[in-house]
Amino acid sequence: MFVDRVKIHCKAGKGGDGIVAFRREKYVPLGGPSGGDGGKGGSVIFETDTGKFTLLDLRYSKKVVAQDGEKGKPKKMHGANGKDVTVKVPLGTIIKDEKSGAILADLTRNGQKAIICAGGKGGRGNFHFKSSVNSAPEYCEMGEFGDEKDVIVELKVLADVGLVGFPSVGKSTLLSVVSAARPEIAEYHFTTLKPNLGMVQVPDGRSFVMADLPGLIEGASQGKGLGYEFLRHIERCRVILHVIDMGANDGRDPVEDYRIINKELENYQYRLLERPQIVVANKMDLEGASENLKRFKEAYPDIEVFETTTIIDEGLEPVLYRAADLLDQTDPFPIFDENHKEETQGVLYKFEEPKPAFEIKNLGNGRWELTGDEIEKAFHATQFNSEEADQRFARKMRIMGVDQALRDAGCQDGDIIILCNVEFAFVE
Repeated sequence: MFVDRVKIHCKAGKGGDGIVAFRREKYVPLGGPSGGDGGKGGSVIFETDTGKFTLLDLRYSKKVVAQDGEKGKPKKMHGANGKDVTVKVPLGTIIKDEKSGAILADLTRNGQKAIICAGGKGGRGNFHFKSSVNSAPEYCEMGEFGDEKDVIVELKVLADVGLVGFPSVGKSTLLSVVSAARPEIAEYHFTTLKPNLGMVQVPDGRSFVMADLPGLIEGASQGKGLGYEFLRHIERCRVILHVIDMGANDGRDPVEDYRIINKELENYQYRLLERPQIVVANKMDLEGASENLKRFKEAYPDIEVFETTTIIDEGLEPVLYRAADLLDQTDPFPIFDENHKEETQGVLYKFEEPKPAFEIKNLGNGRWELTGDEIEKAFHATQFNSEEADQRFARKMRIMGVDQALRDAGCQDGDIIILCNVEFAFVE
């Protein structure tokens, strides 16, 4: 079964907590704090594997969870890091964030890796907090949470030349003649339900990969037929081989077919019409093919047309030479720039004010809610198990300006403050 698109939930491991410990050894008076740091949480990593050709394995793995880091140990010993989870995918796989639609990784090289969800940082033990004014701290940090997100994993086959055209124009036959691929061939539409790849050897020694894609119909770029599901596989092709049934075996007009398919390629994303295109006039042995070819050349006089009859391997050698020449002259069309973390196409960049450390929301009836990445991170890092840890968190809130901001907002003594679903009492 060919699977080229799946949705999975990825969750990285939480960092291990630091611990509170003190050195207690004979003949070592006042040993001091010795609580070690927690280990780093495991990450979710995607890696290419040349032995895989489909995403079938991920179809039944709806959730990928990495291991949490271990807690710190006494004697300043570091907790073990959580084990990473490596997901093997075929070459040509793209990982997208389902929520934002941003491309997280484009894996096109053998052995290429991408960290999709990074593990949380381990918390610090009490050894890190000793100072001249506090030689025996009794607090430590909790480990940070790892990244968690839903991702869309898409496979876009790595082919140099892609065959496009209406159903039953001879694409599968062409691929079977010029390569060792054996796609299904029959006299009915949509015999090709999945992309088929074949290695093509040109007589002069050059070679390239050709992909036979399901037939397109009018409206494919809007979701009609099978074309919408497989147009994505053309995105990596450097050359498009446009096959036209000049014999009009199905009663269609070859001139109109050419216009419709190019319109669908234009309406699709990733600038498909910018790729060089080879037009193949197939089924020239049928009655009326010569007249249709004449009309086609009159309608498109500037287009080079190769006349072929694929079923008897006639006229294909010039097509292969032309495809190899164009591949030598054409650079790859990148879908994703690795130097950026999101797609730039259609994105407007503008100046944005930095987000505040916290925001205050009046819930009414003496209840207030605090939100914000920085303040929530400080809350999750605090282990509220001692008066000293509570006081340290309170000092941090005062330094951040939370106390004064609440007073300015109208908070009074005894009001309830909600932070990360935990309630605190505001005391003047």
